[in-house]
Amino acid sequence: MLPAYIPNPMAALLGGGTPIDFGRNYSDGQRIFGDGKTFRGLFFGVLAGIITGILLIWLYSTFALTLLPQHTLTSVSLLALGALLGDLGKSFIKRRMGKVRGEKWPIADQLDLVVGAFILLLIFDPAWLFAYLTIPILVIIIILTVVLHRVVNIIGYMLGVKEVPW
Repeated sequence: MLPAYIPNPMAALLGGGTPIDFGRNYSDGQRIFGDGKTFRGLFFGVLAGIITGILLIWLYSTFALTLLPQHTLTSVSLLALGALLGDLGKSFIKRRMGKVRGEKWPIADQLDLVVGAFILLLIFDPAWLFAYLTIPILVIIIILTVVLHRVVNIIGYMLGVKEVPW
C-alpha cells in the first residue's frame, strides 16, 4: 500500500496553485472539490507514489523480498492515482453534504485512499489485486491506514502543512 500512502501527504506538501475545479461551483452552489485539491498536488502526489512503487519493485527484484507483493508499474501507478482520485471523490461528496474544507468526516477521511486505489485496481488490474489482497491483508490495511492517517496528519499539522490535525 505504500504507493497509495505516499501521494496524499506529498500532494499536501508539494501542492498549491490552480485548483482542479478551477474555482467553479457545482449545481448546488458549492465548490466542486475546493482549493485544497490542485493540479500540482495531484501531479506530484501521483509521481511520488509511482517513484515509491518503482523503489519497491527494485527492492523486490534486487533482494528477493518475498514479504512484499511483486508490484508492477501498472499496480503502483493505479495505487498512486487511485489514492488521490479516492480523495477527490470524498471531497466531492463532502461538498455535497455541506462540509467545509478540513471538516472531520470519520472513516471516509481515513479510508478514501484505500477505496480509490482498490477501485482502480479492480477495474484495470484485477488479477494483481486478487493475487495479493486477502481478508487478513485487508484487515491489516484498514487498521494500518487509520493509524497512519492520524499520525501523518498530526505531523503535517505540527509542520504547518495542514490546517487541522485530522
